[in-house]
Amino acid sequence: MNHPATPPSTQPAALCDLHEIALKEPATVVGVRAPSHAPEWSGWLAEIGFLPGERVQLLGRAVPGGDPLVVRVGDSTFALRVAEAACVQVRRVASAVAASGSVR
Repeated sequence: MNHPATPPSTQPAALCDLHEIALKEPATVVGVRAPSHAPEWSGWLAEIGFLPGERVQLLGRAVPGGDPLVVRVGDSTFALRVAEAACVQVRRVASAVAASGSVR
C-alpha cells in the first residue's frame, strides 16, 4: 500500500501577518501593508527584500517581551519590531513541507 498518513490539503495555505507565524515555520511574502502613520515602511520593507513570493522565516523573539524579532527573508537576516513585521502578510507553507515529508 502506498497511502500517505495524511492526504495533502486541498485548502489554500492560511494567510497571516509575519509576527504571527511560529519560529522556523516557512512562509512566503504575499504583500506589505504599511500603517497610515508610517506609509514609508512599505517602501523600506520592499528595499530590504520583503517582496511578494520571497521566502521568509521567523528565527527568534527577544526575551522578555518578544520584541524585536529576528527574521530571515531570502538569504538576509534582519531585526524587525513587531509593528513592522505586522505589516508583512505571509502565506504559511507548512502544509507543503508536510506533504513532501522533509523539513530542513
